[in-house]
Amino acid sequence: MREAEPVQPVEVELVQPVEAELVADSPPAGPRAPRTGLTGRRRGVVLIALAAVLLAGAGVGATAFVKSPAQAAADAGAPEPDVLTAPVDFRVLESSVIVRGKVTAGQSVEVAPQPAAGETAGRAVVTRIAVREGQRLSPGKLLMEVSGRPVFALPGTLPVYRDLKPGSTGKDVAQLQKALRSLGHGTGSDPSGTFGAGTTAALGAFYASIGYDPLPAMDDGGEALKAAEEAVSGARRALEDVQDGADKGSTKGSTNGSAKGAGSGSARDVTRAREDLAKARQEYADIRAASGPMLPAGEVVYLRGFPARASSVQSTVGSVVEGTVMTLTAGRLMVRAHVMEHQKGLVRRGQSAVILSELSGVTARGRVESVATSLDTGRNETGSGAGGEGGGEGDAESEGGEAQGYLMEIVPTKALDARLTGEDVRVTVAAAATDGKALVVPVTALSSGADGRTSVTVRARSGTQRRVEVRPGTSGDGFVAVTPVKGGSLSKGDRVVTGIRGGASDAGGDG
Repeated sequence: MREAEPVQPVEVELVQPVEAELVADSPPAGPRAPRTGLTGRRRGVVLIALAAVLLAGAGVGATAFVKSPAQAAADAGAPEPDVLTAPVDFRVLESSVIVRGKVTAGQSVEVAPQPAAGETAGRAVVTRIAVREGQRLSPGKLLMEVSGRPVFALPGTLPVYRDLKPGSTGKDVAQLQKALRSLGHGTGSDPSGTFGAGTTAALGAFYASIGYDPLPAMDDGGEALKAAEEAVSGARRALEDVQDGADKGSTKGSTNGSAKGAGSGSARDVTRAREDLAKARQEYADIRAASGPMLPAGEVVYLRGFPARASSVQSTVGSVVEGTVMTLTAGRLMVRAHVMEHQKGLVRRGQSAVILSELSGVTARGRVESVATSLDTGRNETGSGAGGEGGGEGDAESEGGEAQGYLMEIVPTKALDARLTGEDVRVTVAAAATDGKALVVPVTALSSGADGRTSVTVRARSGTQRRVEVRPGTSGDGFVAVTPVKGGSLSKGDRVVTGIRGGASDAGGDG
């Protein structure tokens, strides 16, 4: 085993600190000796400590000035309430009802024609379109052809609800007669409202002018008329035979001296034969009149005014008629709008209105023509002839029959530009107005006392207030016309209290 080497003692020399040497020894003469690293670190420590003290002091000082919102609200007292006032005006006050509406023609007709019964075995098919979209229409204009039969437009206001035939009577017959005469086809001596021989001839002439043959009123191939003709011929021959027999009998009886008895029997037979002939002739005339041309309900569309317009064409040649194939508009342009329940009582027939088109800037004046008494569900009415006649499109369409409001129609004083058709416009109806100028204050300036009297509070420049009893009148657009009562003084320019701006506790102040 190796023996451990003896540990050699280490000699330690004590060295004095440099700083101590610098302090103990006097600095040598000449240039200043450079600073040591230890002195720079000490100065840095001192500066850091000083900065910390300053920051701590700043934090303590900031707490004296910075407060939370809650503390600020708690320290701040309620603001001094401000009295809100408004000037009294002297002017004409109008109460207005403002709604949206749509410019539309006085009449809109959806044409959905169907051929006359028995004319076609299959479905109705469009075989000709005679007008284009946007085209202006004149009375008697051919619109289209359905399954080979014409559909045309005539002037009139009554809707078509039946076929018109020779022998028919009524207001719809009178309308047809008037339309035919306006086109130059006279109705002869037929009384107004009676479809007689003159109307028959006029209707046949009209159909010829548009290039079609009218449908016969009796669809039997002329068999009834032929039978009636044969009946007249037979009755005529029977009368001739009876007359011949009576003549022979009279001659023979005169020779034998017994003419009285033979003559009396023959005379009775002649009378009866003449009656039979007259009856056969009347039946023939009736059948001939009834077998003349007819006007099927599906071949005519009545329009209230001309020129009219084909506003849309939704079908093409060869398509099956399954609904509206064409929409026509006629009559003067007007505006249709809807008013709500709370507005209905403010508008009535004859009130003035202003129509504004925001797109073009056009302004027009008009008047309220009508206000519906029942809610409008947005469903088009059915009506005229080959199509359904609606009252025009309103300012909003509803689905499923939902109520839109009460329909209001506004007629312009002067004719509107046709380019406005279908445009959404703003309508302002002057529902009420004062008789001349009146004192006007905001509605919020009125206050009612326990005795039911209405008053306003007038505030002077000095801040003093006085109450003036008034009688309210026409109101509109947030203002009301007032009249001082019992000698109260109120003039234009006076400031009336309308409310108090302040804490909740002040909400019930004057005014």
